[in-house]
Amino acid sequence: MSYMRQIALPDPDATAALARALAPRLRAGDALLLRGDLGAGKTHFARALLQALPGPAGSGSETVPSPTFTLVQLYERDLGPVWHFDLYRLRQHEEVWELGWEEALAGLVLVEWPERLGPLLPAGALSLTFAATSDGGRRVTLAGDETWNERLADLRLDD
Repeated sequence: MSYMRQIALPDPDATAALARALAPRLRAGDALLLRGDLGAGKTHFARALLQALPGPAGSGSETVPSPTFTLVQLYERDLGPVWHFDLYRLRQHEEVWELGWEEALAGLVLVEWPERLGPLLPAGALSLTFAATSDGGRRVTLAGDETWNERLADLRLDD
């Protein structure tokens, strides 16, 4: 059985709360695929997640820039390296190898615009699809394989 859940995110604070709730459930080797249109909340979620992950002193207050122009940003956290990719400008999926993709898969990987990976999508990844709602909020659909069932069974935004 695979994992799927939809969560309403009425405002940016709810998106950040989702990131904080998800952070302690992640480990090295995980990949989060952040999907959605421009402005859907992918980068806001990634920033909140990076700030919620335990790490070096002051990491919760560090600046977390969007990797739109650099394509990848690397952060050190207690669980190991966290690689934040924004593949919007990638022309061919093979280009991701030049960004350290193979090494990144040993750490925690956050990928905005994962469809640019083509056949290189990591197995076992958790996909988060952000979509705007008619009331101005967002909805996120979390989807993954059965390994996420137990890890996310008690996921609540007020964690």
